[in-house]
Amino acid sequence: MPIPTYGTNAVDWEERINFERLRDGRLARLKAELERSSMGAILAFDFSNIRYMSATHIGTWAMDKAIRFALLTRNSDPIVWDFGSAAKHHDLYNPWLHTTTAEMDADPHAPHHGAKKMRLESGARAGISTLRGAFPPDAGIAEEVARKVKRELERFGLLGEPLGVDLIELPILFAMQKAGIEIVDGQQVFLNARAVKIDEEIKLLTQACSMVDAAYTDLYQFLKPGVRENETVGLVAKKLYDLGSEYVEGVNAISGERCSPHPHVFSDRLIRPGDPAFFDILHSHQGYRTCYYRTFAVGSASPAQVDAYTRAREYMDRAIALVRPGATTADICAVWPKAEEFGFPDEEAAFALQYGHGVGLSIWEKPIFSRLISFEHPEELKEGMVFALETYWPSADGIGAARIEEEVVVTADGCEVITKFPAEELLVAGPRYHAVGADLPTLRDSQSHLNTSWGRGDA
Repeated sequence: MPIPTYGTNAVDWEERINFERLRDGRLARLKAELERSSMGAILAFDFSNIRYMSATHIGTWAMDKAIRFALLTRNSDPIVWDFGSAAKHHDLYNPWLHTTTAEMDADPHAPHHGAKKMRLESGARAGISTLRGAFPPDAGIAEEVARKVKRELERFGLLGEPLGVDLIELPILFAMQKAGIEIVDGQQVFLNARAVKIDEEIKLLTQACSMVDAAYTDLYQFLKPGVRENETVGLVAKKLYDLGSEYVEGVNAISGERCSPHPHVFSDRLIRPGDPAFFDILHSHQGYRTCYYRTFAVGSASPAQVDAYTRAREYMDRAIALVRPGATTADICAVWPKAEEFGFPDEEAAFALQYGHGVGLSIWEKPIFSRLISFEHPEELKEGMVFALETYWPSADGIGAARIEEEVVVTADGCEVITKFPAEELLVAGPRYHAVGADLPTLRDSQSHLNTSWGRGDA
């Protein structure tokens, strides 16, 4: 049975996304990974890790501020420090932050509700970090963060244990070290926990892809000569926000000679007849992201564009055919071409062109597929992993290129592709051209003389 997709609203007549199961499942995976580590606690400043741990969010506007932080210890449930107003909101609307499954974290005088008990202190607290250095260094903000974290480590008997941190600003690192806290790299705890998705996460990822399916349908109908790359970005962003997207992270809109080399950012370039154009649409639905390339020809496609697309498609199909539990990232990368075969001196220079990466609350998660690292450090594919596979090939005319990206879910006996907009062949968008004899074919060169025998010198 295919992975289901739903509307974005909750209803009483159908079970859609069970958010309690989502919260509990994510936290259980993170706790299990913490238990397997040598750390006593983990501290998160990364927004995605905070959300995974605590199911709290204050908007993507704050992602570059590094102001929030959250702590999970072996003996407690998550504690979140946030803007005072945000902390108050969490206190009112996030009841799961008031309960715990850990005995040391519980109020001994409160009634029990099954496995969960009321906490002695709320898991939502007022507290802020350094605003990426915007606060004056002598204001003592970094020292206050260290004090807050140290108090909890002492309270739960873990001050002498290593504290894993996902990312950290230097003033806070120095303040914590001065306070006697041993800091170690905690990124792998988070990433290992997040690598295999629970069912609710897979549903949300699939729903996020379905919204991009719709955006590509509108984009395909909109593309024509005279449209600017930035106009396509506006169209896609509006469609996604209208459908309920939480955040449109980016729309890479690349056309014509900008396709090779690939700049990874849109411009105001005017799309011309016969141009190749490819797009990568990245957005967030309930925190879960997409990374989803499609390539088009506008008006017509040259033989060189078709050949490039055919190569990119072949590499994609060969990779998907190998996806199943027990396969490795090395198995997938082995069917992709070497960097030197498509114009790059080495795998570092070609990184992210023949590529794969986990997708979840972040765009790039475990596992990573790349000839740069996967042969020496293969990762086993497991049921429940969700990742994007990307293939690329430059066209022989030295101008265009093709990019295809599919998101797949590893199932018990293989995988399911959850990016559904057609990509098995190169699509031609835009107007059909009517000539005196018959309609001009969609397979033609954009330079008119190359489509006649006299122009080619064949006459």
